[in-house]
Amino acid sequence: MLSLIALAIALAGPDSDTPSPADRLAHDQMLVLDTHLDTPELFEHPGWKFDEWHDRDFDKSQIDLPRMEAGGLDGGFFVIYTGQGPLTPEGYAKARDAALTREMWIQRVVAANSDKMEFATTPEDAYRIAKAGKRIVFQSIENSYPLGTDLTLLKWYYDQGVRMAGPIHFRNNQFGDSATDKVKQWNGLSPLGKQWVAEMNRLGMVVDVSHSSDDVFDQALALSKTPIIASHSGPRAIFNHPRNLDDERMRWLAKAGGVLQVNSVYLVEGDHDDARNKISDRQDDWHALSAAEQRKLIADKARADATNPYQGADFELFMKSLLHCIAVMGVDHVGIGADWDGGGGVRGMEDITAIPKITARLRKEGFSDADIEKIWSGNVLRVLKAAQDYAAKVK
Repeated sequence: MLSLIALAIALAGPDSDTPSPADRLAHDQMLVLDTHLDTPELFEHPGWKFDEWHDRDFDKSQIDLPRMEAGGLDGGFFVIYTGQGPLTPEGYAKARDAALTREMWIQRVVAANSDKMEFATTPEDAYRIAKAGKRIVFQSIENSYPLGTDLTLLKWYYDQGVRMAGPIHFRNNQFGDSATDKVKQWNGLSPLGKQWVAEMNRLGMVVDVSHSSDDVFDQALALSKTPIIASHSGPRAIFNHPRNLDDERMRWLAKAGGVLQVNSVYLVEGDHDDARNKISDRQDDWHALSAAEQRKLIADKARADATNPYQGADFELFMKSLLHCIAVMGVDHVGIGADWDGGGGVRGMEDITAIPKITARLRKEGFSDADIEKIWSGNVLRVLKAAQDYAAKVK
């Protein structure tokens, strides 16, 4: 473990946010969770193994078991993501099969690494698994589109261990309006979407409003019998993007007992470069490249990075976003959902090995270790427990 930590720090290079030994000790003593890990998409790539250390500059991955250990990430919510397709029986069937495949791969990877990771469905599970020295695997659904119009499928996913779900992704669907679609279809939740919220409450699953329109946010907040969450969102005050929340809604969320899990994207306008974009496209298909093509990819990426380095958001801006959320909502209603392996990461925090810097900065800002642990895990686990307690009561 120590050698991996040393390697991560060496690769990051010296900077003012490098955690001190005391910071690192504090970080390692906390239960550290992230609520949006898109890594399961990589599980399906031939030859990609979760128990091996991977090079982000090669395959763009940001999380694996060795890097979780190096960064002190105890676990989080592994995402069953499905892209939005047509609202037709054929579209629903295709999406259903894709989501089932993604769920199957999560089950396979956990089973293959059962000595290092374990499924969790309750806060008590999380603490027990961490105490045993394993990584914690909660599951969530990003985009409920694969459910089609059959809400009984939510119970099936619940039985597989899923404990959080969001209704919508980048486009409107059968459940409601997306934050990023060009037109409003439902002016919030559809009738089926309102039933979806009720079924989520009945089962004891946490309602996730990231990617939802403002109207969906408002209606979900009003309809849900338990606190809701934004698993990977940010403040609109830092960057005016529809995926982010305005301060007023952030206060409403806090007042209702919910949590905003701060994202590391939608902090600035994207820094796009044709050469880098072409290399990124090649990286997406790294598993299909020959050894010679892989070597050329690495060399071409290094050349492009040196010629025109990425100038997007950095760690300072991420921390500004996080601190703004804490100032608006209070320390009891903010967490971390950086969108790893789904577009997240910033300069100075490119993969999961760098997250001890967050703890170090929060300690430097004067937050207590107890409050920092709330941000890392306590707040989301409180919301999960509230959802489960409500379901137990109504059953």
